[in-house]
Amino acid sequence: MTKKKYRFLLIQAFHLPKTSPYLHRPVEGPKETRLMNYDAVKPLLADVEWDLHPGPVAPYGDWPVETREEFCLVAAGRLPIVREACESGKYNGIVLLGGGEPGFPEAREIARQFGIPVTACAFSQMHIASMLGNKFSVIDLAENHNMYYYDLVVRHHFTERCASIRNINCPLPRPPQTGESAVHLEKNKALRGEKSETVEAALREAVAAIEEDGAEVVTFGCSAIFWMQPILQQRLSELGWEIPVLEGYSCAITLAKTMVSLGVDASGLTFPSDRPKKWRRKKVF
Repeated sequence: MTKKKYRFLLIQAFHLPKTSPYLHRPVEGPKETRLMNYDAVKPLLADVEWDLHPGPVAPYGDWPVETREEFCLVAAGRLPIVREACESGKYNGIVLLGGGEPGFPEAREIARQFGIPVTACAFSQMHIASMLGNKFSVIDLAENHNMYYYDLVVRHHFTERCASIRNINCPLPRPPQTGESAVHLEKNKALRGEKSETVEAALREAVAAIEEDGAEVVTFGCSAIFWMQPILQQRLSELGWEIPVLEGYSCAITLAKTMVSLGVDASGLTFPSDRPKKWRRKKVF
């Protein structure tokens, strides 16, 4: 059988132990059931030979990542997975899942030595959003995650294109809270066609981002709310707003395909090898 043009490894940001009271996605079973919102990206993966890695087990505890400290710890755990994937020779693209994209610049540095492009959700959404409108806004779920994402906007040089980060204040569960995540309970309600306060909050903030902040594209921060994309797109359209709504998985997969098709990956000047043949005496800003 002929190999497909795209051979990708999708790597989750982290996974929780099976005994965790904060589980928010399946940790066993076929890759299709373990990939959040698989139905939304299924058409994009139809021409891709792909594997799914669960990512490192969360080293800080048994709850979802949300703070800078937690992102830093899972970033370090994801890098050996990236290196092993590159050394295997099986893949020509790596997609880092998770809205906060822990370990993304370091993963690009590793993969560039192998000529393999790496994409991630925030990076991909911001770049695609900037092609669709003058400014974009981010709908996100918690104050600490907002400020971590703020740093990503700065890192990716989009401070002049990001109109705002809008907080719907629906944080992920962590001790001492127990039980199911409010955002995932809201997801189940929305998918059943019931009214969801999280969707209503996202709609209010999206409209405010358009009317008050000048947003012309809407994106999402945490991957825990990427499921909202088609719902928010429809609700905004019903209100008469002709505005694209993006989510990270689709953008990251699409951007990875584009890079493979163009035969490019990260610049060797941005991510130099250990002993480059040519080097610059001066770096300017």
